[in-house]
Amino acid sequence: MNRPTHVRGLPRRPLALVRDHPDDGPAVLPRRAVEGTQTADTDSGAPAGRAPAAAQPASPEAVLRAELRERTADLQRLKAEYDNYRKRVRRDRRAVGEIAVTNVLGRLLPVLDAVAEAAEQGELTGGFRRVAEALETELAGLGLQAFGAPGDPFDPTRHEALTYTPADPPSGRAERATCAAVVRPGYRVGDRLLRPAQVAVRGEAPAGA
Repeated sequence: MNRPTHVRGLPRRPLALVRDHPDDGPAVLPRRAVEGTQTADTDSGAPAGRAPAAAQPASPEAVLRAELRERTADLQRLKAEYDNYRKRVRRDRRAVGEIAVTNVLGRLLPVLDAVAEAAEQGELTGGFRRVAEALETELAGLGLQAFGAPGDPFDPTRHEALTYTPADPPSGRAERATCAAVVRPGYRVGDRLLRPAQVAVRGEAPAGA
């Protein structure tokens, strides 16, 4: 077939549908591809052609309530810390006061021993006796307590054994150790021991004797 002389370039090939077989029908998209397209449109959450709505900003009232809750929590925490500090200071002051009183009372024990020795010798008379009684009253008001008397059960945490005498007559069973005599009384302030009582023990031998 002769080509006209006024047409330039190569002739174009006619468009044709590509098919696996000449007898197939029109091309059909796979079902999976179609379902995927529909799911993507549905998951977008907005109609076609419309952008999703922007997040709403918090109102001034909500912001103020959040700040109020934060400041209230800070105030409660500060109050708890102050209460703990006040309790700790009160406890430390009480401990310091007890230590100071204990030290003063410990320095006065030799004076009490001298008063007790004067009373045994009959020299505690007249004005000296009244002074001694006033001193003992004031020291008792500060919490000083004397302990140790004949017949008390021996307690190695409170008594100091100077002598030991076995029970007479000896028996097959052990006899509890007791304080037969008190050589020097002991003193304490509350649960704090200032000085153990020096005693003579009778009965079962104390531990460590």
